[in-house]
Amino acid sequence: MKKNLMAFVFFLSALGLYAQEEVVKTGWNFGALPTVTFDTDLGFQYGALVNLFHYGDGSHYPGYEHSLYLEVSRFTKGSGINRFYYDSDRLIEGLQTSLDISYLSDQAYDFYGFNGFDAVVNSEWIDDESDEYLTRMYYKYDRKMFRFKVDLLGKISGEKLKWAAGVNLLNFKVGSVNIEKLNKGKDEADKLPSLEEQPGLFEKYRDWGIIPEEEKDGGFVPELKAGVVYDTRDNRPNPMKGIWTEAVLMGAPEFLGAESGFAKLSLTHRQYFTIVPKDLSLAYRLAWQSTIAGHAPFYYQTQVIVSELKGALSEGLGGAKTLRGIRRNRMVGDGFFYGNMELRWKFARFRFINNNFYLGLNGFTDFGQVTKKMEVEPIVANLPQQEGYFDDGAEKMHFSYGAGLRIVMNQNFVIAVDYGLAADERDGDSGLYIGLNYLF
Repeated sequence: MKKNLMAFVFFLSALGLYAQEEVVKTGWNFGALPTVTFDTDLGFQYGALVNLFHYGDGSHYPGYEHSLYLEVSRFTKGSGINRFYYDSDRLIEGLQTSLDISYLSDQAYDFYGFNGFDAVVNSEWIDDESDEYLTRMYYKYDRKMFRFKVDLLGKISGEKLKWAAGVNLLNFKVGSVNIEKLNKGKDEADKLPSLEEQPGLFEKYRDWGIIPEEEKDGGFVPELKAGVVYDTRDNRPNPMKGIWTEAVLMGAPEFLGAESGFAKLSLTHRQYFTIVPKDLSLAYRLAWQSTIAGHAPFYYQTQVIVSELKGALSEGLGGAKTLRGIRRNRMVGDGFFYGNMELRWKFARFRFINNNFYLGLNGFTDFGQVTKKMEVEPIVANLPQQEGYFDDGAEKMHFSYGAGLRIVMNQNFVIAVDYGLAADERDGDSGLYIGLNYLF
């Protein structure tokens, strides 16, 4: 796969020798791709996606008037994406409007416990060459999520200071991994042990009472969101300069049907610096969010709150969208902080199949930490079996670093490849992620 990717990049670079002046796009333009991608945490992805852009008369290209995105795909490790996304600043005059309708399934959703390093991850338990081998499903549970989301962005003063509001209806269904389904058609020697024989960490947390009885099957979370956004970016997909800062207050009130009412506050600051005009920039993101009222159920705690949802998922900490190279969902807490720094270089530009392309390289470092822990200590203190599972007070900053490649059409359709390395073996080894869009 790496050889094929390198050959493709060389081919596109060669085309850059015949680069022409960038042509302003008008009317409808689309990118259609088979979704043959890869994510260390999810496996290979297969399926299809279509992204249509309407540029109108081209007067504000590379900005678009309407974007419609449709994806149906599956991953070899058992998750699936069924998503429709619409984004426009022309549907309602004066408002940026986005709509997301998704059904996201994951038969092996990562679960490493709560509060980062306080929850011990023993890799030997899932190493089939170890005497302590349990099962590769030990740190997993089954999760299905339906999402209906509408976000609005309007002006407060000029083009830079804006208000944000939205409604997000989430329905979670969680439970044990379906071992019987995974064993179907396998030889007896290759079958996974049943959960009765070898319960996973999810089953242990549930049986110990760390996951409350009323949360063990999932639930409904109706979100109401309000916030303020300050945005001076010169280009939304990959800015060369500007600031994108937001403060978002999210509430899930019981009167709308939430099984557990709570509120969270999220603060995110992103900034972009031009080093070499048009070609080299430095970008960073700093973010913090925390529960400020009520009790957030465990199945919601992986959600990362943002004013604008760019991808199918906004979850962490750990994995493709937050801390690359670190295990997905390695840090789950009632509050957390995370950051990313990237050096972005556009090293080749060219015309191909009547479209404008550029190639980019990134170097990055990611970091994060749980800042408000979930209440598990009183329960853990009374557990008869706790050795090897908990290390109270061990949580500290988690780090990863790596590099990436971008293949971009018309400055809006972005194919992204990132490879990250975890700095601490307790967070895993490394991760390769092939998908869409810049991280922020």
